[in-house]
Amino acid sequence: MKILTIVGARPQFIKASAISRCIQNHYSSDIDEIIVHTGQHFDANMSDIFFEELRIPKPKYFLNIGGASHGRMTGRMLEGIEDVLVSEKPDQVLVYGDTNSTLAGGLAASKLHIPVAHVEAGLRSFNRQMPEEINRVLTDHLSTYLLCPTQVAVNHLRNEGIEKGVHLVGDVMYDVALFYGQIVDGNSSIFAQLNLEKENYLLVTCHRAENTDDKNRLENILMALNELSQNIRVVFPIHPRTLKFIDQYQLQDYLKNIDVLNPLSYLDLVTLQKHSKAILTDSGGVQKEAFFYQVPCITLRDETEWVETIELGWNQLVGASASAILNAYQYLKIGNKGFNPYGDGQTSFKIIDLLMQS
Repeated sequence: MKILTIVGARPQFIKASAISRCIQNHYSSDIDEIIVHTGQHFDANMSDIFFEELRIPKPKYFLNIGGASHGRMTGRMLEGIEDVLVSEKPDQVLVYGDTNSTLAGGLAASKLHIPVAHVEAGLRSFNRQMPEEINRVLTDHLSTYLLCPTQVAVNHLRNEGIEKGVHLVGDVMYDVALFYGQIVDGNSSIFAQLNLEKENYLLVTCHRAENTDDKNRLENILMALNELSQNIRVVFPIHPRTLKFIDQYQLQDYLKNIDVLNPLSYLDLVTLQKHSKAILTDSGGVQKEAFFYQVPCITLRDETEWVETIELGWNQLVGASASAILNAYQYLKIGNKGFNPYGDGQTSFKIIDLLMQS
């Protein structure tokens, strides 16, 4: 069987790594996986070392599509992916999450009558202002196999009238977290490089347009980080988009007491996640990783798709108010350690078995 995997952003490669490793280690004689990188988010750090670190093959196709409006980008991806599909003639197309690459891959395959498997199906923020929400809703409605991480996701699909092809498989990110959680310690020098003490620093990630493009929201977040940095080290691997707007809005003074880093390797990021006192983020993936590593999380958004992290007490949803961020840190939550709604760490096997049976 030939599976075509379509990805376009670094987080998607990280998710896809779990299934790619599963194929290589257990199904290599049965499955030929072809990886297509649309280039939606070009990352200079995605070198050979990046793929070696994830233990997955480099993409066979690199479409080099990025840096355009959502409509133009999606249209160009649709055209490029269609050419690959016609050439490769895969049995299945595998897409992840909620990017423009996800939608373009699903749409191109469905128009060619190739079955589409959507990993992370059923997630909803119910905020139609988010491009990701549009992408995930449309992809779900054209997919053949809807691979849901949680029962909440299954319920969302049912409420939209989708029941055929829906499968509760768990979260591939939990597979990833277990894999890297076992190997990062001793394989990263990030603590020595930064002279950090475990559980005596805060880790921050911030990249979403709703936070970076809005001067008031971005300034509030930076004000809170600056205040926190007076009493504890704040480590901030900064996204190029975020840095661009900090410069544009002339907010650099807020960073003077903060450890601002270039984007990190995944191993270094996981190491910092595992051992931080708390994580402040607007990333969906980092919210879950905080939960998996049992680190309190403060989410810099007004809504989240990962409601379980809040219900189980590990995550606080605070938006971008400086006072709300500081208050959440003052009352950090340590959640329930006895229940994991994201599966058993065998999601990759379940997905591959399902696609093989089909």
